[in-house]
Amino acid sequence: MAAYGRPNLRDLFDDSPTPHIAHPPRTHHRDFYLATDGSFHGNTGGLGVVIETRDGECVARLSVPDSVPDNNIAEYRALHFGLDVLAARTPSRSRVGVLVDHDELAANVNAAILDFETPDEPSPHRMSIPPSITNHWRGIQARVSGFHELRVARIESDRNPAHPLANAPEEYAHVNDECEQCLRPEPPADGDRRIPPPSRADRSASD
Repeated sequence: MAAYGRPNLRDLFDDSPTPHIAHPPRTHHRDFYLATDGSFHGNTGGLGVVIETRDGECVARLSVPDSVPDNNIAEYRALHFGLDVLAARTPSRSRVGVLVDHDELAANVNAAILDFETPDEPSPHRMSIPPSITNHWRGIQARVSGFHELRVARIESDRNPAHPLANAPEEYAHVNDECEQCLRPEPPADGDRRIPPPSRADRSASD
């Protein structure tokens, strides 16, 4: 079950917009879901990570103190860290749904994914990558390309299960001592065909 009495990550992902990408129903069947957040409080902060299977089983929760110069770096560092943990604890070539509460980060990653899918075509996307996070951006791109599919959804910070872990690492340090798990989700059941929200369904351009 998800922490703090919140909906599990799959429900949050299904109910959230994915910048640049309109999901057809099949893309809602992820193998794993990752929520990340980075906090910044005057040169100090933290990184929060929550990973679940599509069945809602917890793979990892991490709350790590960090020292960063601004919020942008904190958010990119948190996603880079979360993707590293996800890659280490889950089967290769998994389908992944990611949740962040940073508009630019979500848009940039999804735009990069679309560009990966059409490498021989000029990119129609304008990505704004702060110079201070260049190395983390390269690490994110490398990790993203290692998964079978990955999409990023944007949620509000007060709905992000990683938010309290990032903002109070001294309070949630105990989650780092939880047993490491490498779980494989159960195959989707035949009846597990959720109907996506109207904004995420396949529709004609005239709708």
